[in-house]
Amino acid sequence: MCATRATKHWRFPISTGKLVDVVVVSYNSARQLRRCVEALSHDQAIEVIVVDNASQDNSVSAVSDLRVKVIALQRNVGFGGGCNVGWHAGDAEYVLFLNPDARISPTDVSALAHILDREDGGAVAPRIVDEGGTLEWSLRRFPTVRSIFGQAFFAHRLLPKASWVDEVIRDPQRYDRQSPCEWASGACLMVRRDLLDRIGGFDQRFFMYCEDVDLCRRLWNLGSAVLYTPSITCAHSGGASAPRWQLTQTLARSRISYGKKHFGRLHALAYQVGVALNALTHVFAGRDFERRVGHAHALATALRPGRRSKQPASAA
Repeated sequence: MCATRATKHWRFPISTGKLVDVVVVSYNSARQLRRCVEALSHDQAIEVIVVDNASQDNSVSAVSDLRVKVIALQRNVGFGGGCNVGWHAGDAEYVLFLNPDARISPTDVSALAHILDREDGGAVAPRIVDEGGTLEWSLRRFPTVRSIFGQAFFAHRLLPKASWVDEVIRDPQRYDRQSPCEWASGACLMVRRDLLDRIGGFDQRFFMYCEDVDLCRRLWNLGSAVLYTPSITCAHSGGASAPRWQLTQTLARSRISYGKKHFGRLHALAYQVGVALNALTHVFAGRDFERRVGHAHALATALRPGRRSKQPASAA
């Protein structure tokens, strides 16, 4: 568990007989946070744990009148770090990690837990849609050298259903059936507490990005399946804390760290080259100046991954 000092606020007695702890990591998410947790806070089978990553807005006060446990950190420890603080603060059998810009009903939270219990899985993810109800491509394959080079040359635009061109699964039919998946978006992901204990939760070397794929890979390594179900839906607006282009450098750094952790030395080096090439091609193909700047920073990171830089502001 992160050793960062925190201020804890227990405004209501903790319910007994809880089924699920819902952990929400917030950073300057006041506008979205209340919508995310209000309905959940009224369900006695659920305890909501909000971990605030040293927000500069009124994120904490936005939910202070709800039956929510708030842990206000004094510095931003990243998404995975915040998740670790949150799940350690609870004791329910199941833990749902939920983005502050996502919404899911209490009934569906309980249904996810029942699926894990019935199917004996390690983790389960619902169908994710945007605010307009359009399906999001939330299922993924594990990263490979082929997939990062495929992204660099935009192969997914020509062959969207090919398994080697990208991590993202873009086959709509795949989202219509319940089945195991390699990994799923951490925007809404439920995990068994006993397995979190066994693997130590999220790897905090990933400040943001790749912490969810790393977690799912370690669950599979234990022999515990990651499941997807289309019968439960989560609405996700996306981009609650910062524009994606500002975080492109962080994504590149996390990808390189993932390769070094899970691949052999030569494989990891080839993957790092792919990350650099991906950034380079996107510098020239970016749709606007800000995106190109983001990819330029990612290219610099891929070429000099050991160089320390200031952590991004966002971690939600």
